[in-house]
Amino acid sequence: MLNFFQNLFKGGGSGSNILRYPYEALSSATDYLQIDILEYVPVSKNSQNIGSESGASGLISRPGSRRNSLNNRVGYRSIGGLTNRVLKDGGTILLQIPSQVQDGNSASYGDSKMNGLVAAAADGASNIMSSIKLDDMKGSIENVQNNLTGLGKQVAADVGGVDGIKDIATKFFTSKAVGALGGNVSVNQLLARQSGEIFNPNMELLFNGPTLRSFRFSFKMTPRSSAEAEQIKLIIRSFKRNMAPKTAASANKSGSRGNFFLKSPNIFELRYRSGNQDHPFLHKFKQCFLTDVSVNYTGEGVYATYEDATPVSMILDLSFKELEPVYDVDYDSEQGQGGVGY
Repeated sequence: MLNFFQNLFKGGGSGSNILRYPYEALSSATDYLQIDILEYVPVSKNSQNIGSESGASGLISRPGSRRNSLNNRVGYRSIGGLTNRVLKDGGTILLQIPSQVQDGNSASYGDSKMNGLVAAAADGASNIMSSIKLDDMKGSIENVQNNLTGLGKQVAADVGGVDGIKDIATKFFTSKAVGALGGNVSVNQLLARQSGEIFNPNMELLFNGPTLRSFRFSFKMTPRSSAEAEQIKLIIRSFKRNMAPKTAASANKSGSRGNFFLKSPNIFELRYRSGNQDHPFLHKFKQCFLTDVSVNYTGEGVYATYEDATPVSMILDLSFKELEPVYDVDYDSEQGQGGVGY
């Protein structure tokens, strides 16, 4: 079977910045994980950000601006107007599909409570604010008075008239007095003890926001040759180096900013591949930071090395976290239309 990777790697060129494990086993029929390492582009310099139309001076990213680049040819990346580029040394790493392949999408939700009194107050406040007109202050004052009168009548009707209001007020101030003496009694507790009633909390589950996905991979690496051992060493070194923050001096080369600042580490684009194309079924990734690298150099439970001191077995654990949440528009994008999407 033609091993297109061998042709790619021959003679340096675009394949000279590609690291891989297993060293010889990848072929045109192989599924594998491709990881590209790119320079991080801040939101303010990302051509995909919202910019002036949001009034945020380009500090807010447009949803989907952190998708993987479209050009997924091994060893090369070109991302439209972005300045991301694959790094020259060890910029692409190819690894076997891990033993556990899974993804998980989640969102944050929370319980919300709002009793009738609070809801009435909120409605009243909204009506009052909407009735204020700067060019007609006299009319605005009359509107506010009318809204307050209407709010008082509505609340009184909801709680049983004047007697109901007096009863709730009594329990409110009683709970405050008990609290001042070190007790912890709420109005609801007093209502429940006296009449067996509480305020209807009108509980509802509400959307709080999206979450960022995380991915953890574990690779067992057993070098079968000196060339493969060298690849493993360079792979581990590349992950460690590219997750490390950059000093301003090393990033600018001039050293004019000294040690006052640190620059963000490089980012990673992950994609499952099948031969020389994206995997037709498995999920997609967005751009990620590498948040954790862990290497166990005693992969078989005992310390053993070859003559050149290379461990005979190692376990490499990697944890990635995406830079932005997954949005509905991502599934309609060119990157998200294949397979199960994100």
